[in-house]
Amino acid sequence: MKKVIVFGASGQLGQCFKKLAGDNNLDFLIFPAEDEANILDVAELEKVFVKHQPTHAINCAAYTAVDKAEDDVETASLVNKTGVENLGILCNTYKTILIQVSTDFVFGGDKTKPLTEDDEAKPINVYGQTKLDGELVIPGLLSEYFILRTAWLYSEFANNFVKTMLKLGAERDLLKVISDQVGTPTYAMDLADAIITIITSDSKEYGTYHYSNEGVASWYDFSKAIFDLSATEVKVLPVPTSEYVTRAIRPAYSVMDKAKIKKTFNIEIPYWRDSLKICINRLQQN
Repeated sequence: MKKVIVFGASGQLGQCFKKLAGDNNLDFLIFPAEDEANILDVAELEKVFVKHQPTHAINCAAYTAVDKAEDDVETASLVNKTGVENLGILCNTYKTILIQVSTDFVFGGDKTKPLTEDDEAKPINVYGQTKLDGELVIPGLLSEYFILRTAWLYSEFANNFVKTMLKLGAERDLLKVISDQVGTPTYAMDLADAIITIITSDSKEYGTYHYSNEGVASWYDFSKAIFDLSATEVKVLPVPTSEYVTRAIRPAYSVMDKAKIKKTFNIEIPYWRDSLKICINRLQQN
């Protein structure tokens, strides 16, 4: 019988798992309290493994403040590397399959065609480097794991680009949004659903996979779609990255190739705009 512990259950992706569990009676999903499941507290963490004897552990816990990480390298590294290391050691001890959520920001953004799992990872910011460091510790600790790189996550839960744009769109008449960074917006509910598919497949095809929604967009395209689908009246101007300086450099191109995950797990991935429409409808209903 499957027992799946979700670490970082209060974050955006963790809350998506809670929603999926509630809607579909997924009683094998376990959501320990934050103080019980701090991935930096090994003693408390081990108690969770002893208590539940999980078949799988999903790590949604991460330091995701991209700009802040530039000046808080130690904390970002603790959460994104040491925390993963702690989980990896315990997963190996308790024969638990680890599912680690990673990011498109492990790439440098210098390619111009969809990135495969075999493309060289060369991060250009601290966040991306610490997430890559977390990926790299896993194979040395256990053999049964899935690393899922995703991109531009949004949902009804927590803080994200969609909710920020809807808030700004309601407050302002004009917004300037970057048009020369290209990737794929990904609905976190779709990612959670894909992870459940992997778990229930009982597949032994361990390794690294890419998952985002289908299609390609700039942040400008993304924001335009948010306002179109929510019927928000606001003027949006495209601007280059050079006009919007941030503490951390972002990849100019981070579109990921999803052929491997689609073929291995027979997953159908929704088009980004279709999923965005569902999310906005849910936000408006609430």
